[in-house]
Amino acid sequence: MVMNLDSLLISRDADLLGVLRPALEKISVDVQVCAESRSGNDLLAKRKYDAVIIDCDDLQNGFDLLRNLRQSQSNAKTVAFAVVNGKTTTQGAFQSGANFVLQKPVTPLHASRCFNAALNFMVRERRRYFRHPVDMPLRISLPHAQEITAAATNVSEGGMAIRVPAKLPKDAEAKFCFTLPSTSISLELKGQIAWSDGSGHAGIRFVEVPQSSQYQLEKWLTDRLQEEMPGRLQPYAALP
Repeated sequence: MVMNLDSLLISRDADLLGVLRPALEKISVDVQVCAESRSGNDLLAKRKYDAVIIDCDDLQNGFDLLRNLRQSQSNAKTVAFAVVNGKTTTQGAFQSGANFVLQKPVTPLHASRCFNAALNFMVRERRRYFRHPVDMPLRISLPHAQEITAAATNVSEGGMAIRVPAKLPKDAEAKFCFTLPSTSISLELKGQIAWSDGSGHAGIRFVEVPQSSQYQLEKWLTDRLQEEMPGRLQPYAALP
């Protein structure tokens, strides 16, 4: 299944939507539209987007929404576009967290150029939080020489979700040993128990990853993401 990127446009300007939607769809970016800043803020608190486009000047509290975006847990690092119309300056938009600025009236050519320039940044952000589902055995070495066999259910650059037969102590650090699926690459990483629900599920946050292991993990994840987004990712760069 081919994956599209996800964007959120927060605006009530139908003309703006008419220009932006075709430009985004041309590069396989899906568009969700929200016409109110309050409901837009609720969406940003609940869901991760690859790009957020905010109508700063023609939407009530639009500029405040842009400034607050970088404080949100889900979208603090998402690619942000500010659409301005005479009130907000380009410099002010950048200082408030925008990565790109569009000036009304936005033309199809300007929109296409802007989104094409931003595409690699959107894909890079998708790769950063991408979680690949797995059913991968692993060995957990806890303090005091205790070892547990478990299984990972998904893996990302920063951690993994696991099934484990015992409740793990929150915030405890441990070593995690596993072999990446469909490879002979074995990794040993130090991680921290981010959460454990007592019913056999836990979340791990990686805290100490050797450089070579990080390269192998990120390259493997890039290959998995490439399968879902063919033609969209550049080959993963080798270590310097």
